[in-house]
Amino acid sequence: MAERRTTGRSGGAGRSRSGSSARTSAEREQLRQRRARERAREQERLARTRARDAERSRRASEREARRRERQKAREEERARQRAEDLAQRAAPKHGIDIPFLLLVLLLTAIGLLMLFSASYPSGIYEHGDGLYFIRDQLPKAIAGMALMLIISRFDYQWLRRLGGIGIAVSLLFLALVLVPGLGATRNNATRWLRYPFLWQPSELAKLAVVVYFSATVARKRDKMKTFVDGVLPYAAILGAMSILLIKEPHLSGLILIWVAGGAVLLVGGLAWKWVGLAAAAAGGVALAFLSGLIQYNQSRLELWHDPWIDPLGRGYQLAQSLITVGSGGILGVGLGRSRQKFLFLPEESNDFIFAVVCEELGLIGAAIIMLLFAALILRGYYISLKSRDRFGSLLVVGIITLYAMQIFLNIAVVTGLLPTTGISLPFFSFGGTAVIIQLASMGVVLSVSRQTRLASEVTPQDASDLDA
Repeated sequence: MAERRTTGRSGGAGRSRSGSSARTSAEREQLRQRRARERAREQERLARTRARDAERSRRASEREARRRERQKAREEERARQRAEDLAQRAAPKHGIDIPFLLLVLLLTAIGLLMLFSASYPSGIYEHGDGLYFIRDQLPKAIAGMALMLIISRFDYQWLRRLGGIGIAVSLLFLALVLVPGLGATRNNATRWLRYPFLWQPSELAKLAVVVYFSATVARKRDKMKTFVDGVLPYAAILGAMSILLIKEPHLSGLILIWVAGGAVLLVGGLAWKWVGLAAAAAGGVALAFLSGLIQYNQSRLELWHDPWIDPLGRGYQLAQSLITVGSGGILGVGLGRSRQKFLFLPEESNDFIFAVVCEELGLIGAAIIMLLFAALILRGYYISLKSRDRFGSLLVVGIITLYAMQIFLNIAVVTGLLPTTGISLPFFSFGGTAVIIQLASMGVVLSVSRQTRLASEVTPQDASDLDA
């Protein structure tokens, strides 16, 4: 019996040890699996870390490669620029373009003569001195011609460094015009700064846009096909200036700045899709304006179609301009004999001076002056084609296009082809700041002409080469 008890206890202990062993084995298996999972997770974390490190390393390598490419491109650009500068210095210098100079001097002289004739009555009646306007304009025209000759003697390459400064200064002055007390208002438009004398910052802005666009576009070449390099920075500058000019408002100045800047971009290689898009947008705005969808100045459009619906009110200026133009006939009434300038025609010494030209010199005299303007424009483009470098070509294209458009718009407004807007006639209209900047711009063109190629070196392909 004692033996059975001993056997029973042994069996129970055996079963206990067997159960404990099974539990221990299960726990060891769970522990092994848990450790295996932890090792797998650790390996996964290590793999992700290695992948992230590899990705960072790849991105760092790409950034370094791009940095080296940019650095190499900059070095190549600087080397190319140094080569161009050396080539420019080594290029044979010759005299300025005499036909262009003579055209500028002739148009300035005729402009001063016509300003004296057109402004004499208003000088007497408004200022008590018939020489009031010409006495103010003549010294500034002489100073402008002297400045033109001085600028023509310098290498135009120095303008590359002034483009960005000119844009910044122009934006500052255009903003200051809108500050009460600093800007001067005339005919419901605030376009002038009072200090240090009365002048229009928009005149400076036009030239600054041409210089900056020419300098930067000349460096970019093939990059002009892209949106980031060829469109975005220039659209931002033109947009900022447009906002300020609309605030004045100065619609004609806005148009001229966009045309001058657009001409430089187009000749500089801007992709045609962007040109088409801009043309479509401009056409859409013009159509909306003419159709009445845009209600800005709709009364001016109505008076443009028929100024005789209010010939003594808001249609008075255009009506008197058309009377003045028509009074000249074929041969004109004679120099100094205009009747409309006796306080009938508004702005006879400024925006509408060409109407006095038509009355006093007739159709033949007005046509001769337009031919002189056309010869100046064509000669300017010819200088651009002969330029020895891309910067000079773009610079002349921008300047000549700017004044070509200004001449066209002024004559179109005076003759009723376009709605009335305030825009002066280069070399003719009264305005000291304008004539000085216009003549200084002609000095830049003459400076480019001093380094042009000989006529024998010019080929028919040069026009297309400007886009290369």
